[in-house]
Amino acid sequence: QVQLVESGGGLVQAGGSLRLSCSNSGRTSGVWAMAWFRQAPGKERDFVASISWSWTSSNTDYADSVKGRFTISRDNAKNTVYLQMNSLKPEDTAVYYCAAGGLGRKSTGYDYWGQGTQVTVSS
Repeated sequence: QVQLVESGGGLVQAGGSLRLSCSNSGRTSGVWAMAWFRQAPGKERDFVASISWSWTSSNTDYADSVKGRFTISRDNAKNTVYLQMNSLKPEDTAVYYCAAGGLGRKSTGYDYWGQGTQVTVSS
């Protein structure tokens, strides 16, 4: 069973930075991609970024709204994926969820989810 635990959320002023972490403490075999989604109150869960990998390479994908500001990366030894968020805007305020066991930009494409971590950006 894949078990995802997020950390790193908090309150930050506009223009600031945060780094989210997602650790997989369960099964890692067969997990070749992880992603971040976010959900603001009253809105759908939206794709933020994903990273997929093989033995020799990795690929990243970003939503247009975060491209150039957010960076997704992976530490294989720690079974952890990070989301570095720079130049944060109030519209980035949401609960951020880590996902695994799937691929792509649709939340329905993932089987495993973390509990979520709140990110609040004040203006």
